[in-house]
Amino acid sequence: MTTKTYLELSQDGGGAHKFYEVTVDGTVVSVRYGRIGAAGQTQTSTFPTTEKAQAAAAKKIGEKVRKGYAPAVQGQRAPRSVTRRAVTSAPSTARAVAPVLWRFRTGSAAFGIHVDDERCWVGNQAGEVFTLGHTGEVLARFSLPDGVKCLVADDFWIYAGCDDGRVYDLSSKLPFAAYDIAADVDIFWLDIHEGVLNVADRSGRLTVIDHEDEHQWSRGGRGEHAWMVRADADAVYYGDSRGVTAHTPDGGQELWHTATEGGVLFGWQEDTAVYAGTGRRKVHRLAKKDGRTEAVYACDSVVYSCATSPGGRFVFAGDSASSVYCFAEDGTRLWKLGTGGGSALSMQYRDERLYLVTTDGSLLCVDASEAAIAAAQQGTVPVAQDVKLAAALPTYAPATTVAAVDAVSTVPAGSVVVECVQEGGRMRVHVVTEGYEPGWNVQFPRAIRQPGARYVVDALHPASGGFYRVRGDIRRLL
Repeated sequence: MTTKTYLELSQDGGGAHKFYEVTVDGTVVSVRYGRIGAAGQTQTSTFPTTEKAQAAAAKKIGEKVRKGYAPAVQGQRAPRSVTRRAVTSAPSTARAVAPVLWRFRTGSAAFGIHVDDERCWVGNQAGEVFTLGHTGEVLARFSLPDGVKCLVADDFWIYAGCDDGRVYDLSSKLPFAAYDIAADVDIFWLDIHEGVLNVADRSGRLTVIDHEDEHQWSRGGRGEHAWMVRADADAVYYGDSRGVTAHTPDGGQELWHTATEGGVLFGWQEDTAVYAGTGRRKVHRLAKKDGRTEAVYACDSVVYSCATSPGGRFVFAGDSASSVYCFAEDGTRLWKLGTGGGSALSMQYRDERLYLVTTDGSLLCVDASEAAIAAAQQGTVPVAQDVKLAAALPTYAPATTVAAVDAVSTVPAGSVVVECVQEGGRMRVHVVTEGYEPGWNVQFPRAIRQPGARYVVDALHPASGGFYRVRGDIRRLL
């Protein structure tokens, strides 16, 4: 006999809006939870007897009821809409157009961008993430369950923060949900430093989660609509409608707060400074040490994005009027050019190239060398290559199950075996293969953890926080 209990918690004023469902089928207990109206995430446990399964289910239900959940009928309460950044994009007033080398149209407004030594990543509001080579060829395509708010990297791991409240690891061929943010957190921006996830959200809250996907601390800001969070070893830098605040990494102390001219709409960081683009047409450079304003860069319209060349020698900004700017370190404006493809919602500079993602869903590669900019100001620009998506390009979607490896066969040379174990009521993952620190846990997707199961991973890399990260594909060891 199968029994199912469905609960919901919905609060007025933009608070929690989530469900919790417990199903008991003999000795198997399945828990499904998430945002109301979404498929949610499912975790399954098996118990020795039906009595123990029913007792475990009753305990879970009781815990949720005490937190305010109540019985409900699935589908009667409508999903709460996810915040989409309200943006406008006017034509540029610049007399010249930027020297765009190539353009890739993703098909939907794009916020997420990351550029590394090997490729460019772009994520759009339709939940698609594409990787391209530096010359514009499309290499891979990921299909995530909801809109991509941002893309961030932590060493050579790449993560996508999505509207479904999850953060997906895209470092392997198949993406996995690496972090499951609370269902009532409407992600605006995120950053990851040494496995610690920092989330800024619509309500102006900063939430910090460790590499085991366990909540560490949260703080409310002075304002709301937190579009900026950046982190390093010394602090977490958070920007909202009232300015920028720095917190110690453990959340125990506010280090400084600096008001800005207008709400913060984007943030960037270098070694000694953070940069905040604002709704009052400014980019502020603030000293990380004390929050002191070191320079202000004046644009002609609302600043949607900003970035710098290494060390902050040049500062770039994109505004709501489809223009892109370059400033000297001291605040002197060097040039202003039209993007030719909408307003830049995010940007990144690398090796004399400025990469922009725009309101029309395009990823643009701009030649930001002095010679190319000088030619553009005189009206000479290259013919932009219009990159096409290959029809046969495979699409990779998040995995909730993994391929199996026969335990009788030899584990591939160089691979590592890990095992799921119960510790203090929590599922941990330890390394079985010799040569690794036995006291360290492995950052591992929760959706595929099973008690006693063993998995084969391509490689493990140590992180400074005393844990291992998976590099490459994951397979179940039978």
